[in-house]
Amino acid sequence: MNRMKITGWVILACLLLVNGTMKARHLPQWLERAVVYQIYPASFKDSDGDGIGDLKGIESQLDYIKSIGVNTIWISPVFSSEFFDGGYDVTDFYSVDKRYGTNTELVRLVNKVHEKGMRIFMDLVAGHTSDKHPWFIQSKQADTNLQYSDYYIWTNGKDQKPKKYVDSDAERDGYYMKNFFDCQPALNYGFANPNPNHPWEQPVDAPGPQAVRRELKNIISFWMDKGMDGFRVDMAYSLIKNDSEHVETSRLWKEISAWFTEKYPEGAFIAEWGEPTNSIGGGFHIDFLFHIGRKGYTSLFFNKKKTEDINCYFGLEGAGSLKQFVEMYKKEYEATKGKGYISLPTSNHDIWRLACGKRTEVDQLKVAMTFLLTMPGVPCIYYGDEIGMRYIEGLPDVEGSVLASRNRAGSRTPMQWDASANWGFSTALAEKLYIPVDSDKNAPYVEKEQADESSLLNYVRCVLKLRASSKALGNIGEWTFVSDVKQPYPMVYLREADGERYCVVVNPSAKKVATKFATLGSEKKEIVIGDKKQVKYKSGLIEDRVEIDPVSAVIFKFKK
Repeated sequence: MNRMKITGWVILACLLLVNGTMKARHLPQWLERAVVYQIYPASFKDSDGDGIGDLKGIESQLDYIKSIGVNTIWISPVFSSEFFDGGYDVTDFYSVDKRYGTNTELVRLVNKVHEKGMRIFMDLVAGHTSDKHPWFIQSKQADTNLQYSDYYIWTNGKDQKPKKYVDSDAERDGYYMKNFFDCQPALNYGFANPNPNHPWEQPVDAPGPQAVRRELKNIISFWMDKGMDGFRVDMAYSLIKNDSEHVETSRLWKEISAWFTEKYPEGAFIAEWGEPTNSIGGGFHIDFLFHIGRKGYTSLFFNKKKTEDINCYFGLEGAGSLKQFVEMYKKEYEATKGKGYISLPTSNHDIWRLACGKRTEVDQLKVAMTFLLTMPGVPCIYYGDEIGMRYIEGLPDVEGSVLASRNRAGSRTPMQWDASANWGFSTALAEKLYIPVDSDKNAPYVEKEQADESSLLNYVRCVLKLRASSKALGNIGEWTFVSDVKQPYPMVYLREADGERYCVVVNPSAKKVATKFATLGSEKKEIVIGDKKQVKYKSGLIEDRVEIDPVSAVIFKFKK
């Protein structure tokens, strides 16, 4: 009888697994080793001399990209666009903009990436289009029963103009909702909690929002069927309106993710969300933890939001704090472990580069890179950060790059390849470049750093090679913060898996510092990254002590 009961429970458990009630989340296995490299296509490599980077330019540098130690490329939008917002104002999701090439050339790039043993992500602008998009042009018509009439959010008349709504020259009587710039009308995924005083706010299951969901799936299928490996989703948290807790937005992405996984089981989604608990819980595989969503990243790199006075953890002053970051990261890490991946990017096209303000010396950048490339999750390097390209102050507004809070142009300057004109980015005259290059005659460039064993580029390669060789240091190795947030310098944490252990110690400050923590064991500790002259590690029965020189980083491997 007992055996029959046990057998019954086993059968029930199996049925539940089959039906998905207890089914573990599918994560493509290749994500365990993924290392991402973000390319801003207009700024990477110009193949035809028109002053703008393009797809053929990216293709010409695939060997270099792979040599860094990355295996996944993410390219910012290459869709047809008006380029009022750097390509994030799309006029056709099904075609490549002519400045970058053609659909055929993108498929060729995808195939070449795969031949190199790498993968490639597109940037999916899911939440809005350009106001020049044919869908929006049709939605402006007085007849509100056309195919695309409800693809956007329009008020009924102009009696009131709510916040984030914009006037236009439309025949249609109403204001439209924007997502960011006025030229970026929000696509209508519906409202989580429609306001009864706003009759135009449609619920998520209304015909318009449902049609937009189907269109999103069509766009995804169109490019996945051409060989794409996945998408980074722009403003993924913002699709459904009046959804402060992101409940309906998470449901939307769970639906999309379930469909996507069934159709493309090896495909993956990266979220621009900043709240891994919500995004990964909603079906994303990776989420960037940076300057939006959960606070903490900015306290490491941009605490004052001023590049001239960083005064953050990775600053020479040694006046930063780890408390906010560590408390936030621990919470997100524990909630998402085994379900998806957190990514701490080196920077991106919307924020200051890692090399900015007072943080421009190679040793400083090596310390920051040590941290960013030895944390769990999926690393992401923004093009040029691997050679120490710096954020450039005071550039003109280029394709919507200047916002009230920051000048994004300073992080979008052309890649620096060699010592020739325009740092080898383009053969065009300097005045024909779509955005200026770094004018500093001592600016770093790839060719020079390739030949210098002590360069940042070769250091990044070294750290990524070590990471690739070790499950403990890789994407799924366990992470434990072992130093004290009350004594933030140095930062000490442990990475381990399958009996292999590494201890990472970083001190970005200009002071020699020391700290004590509960003993990590009596095993011999071998330095595998860093200079043994920089650090002293003393093991004890109860506690360990480490002392490290200014602006230094060391990785210890525990010997069995």
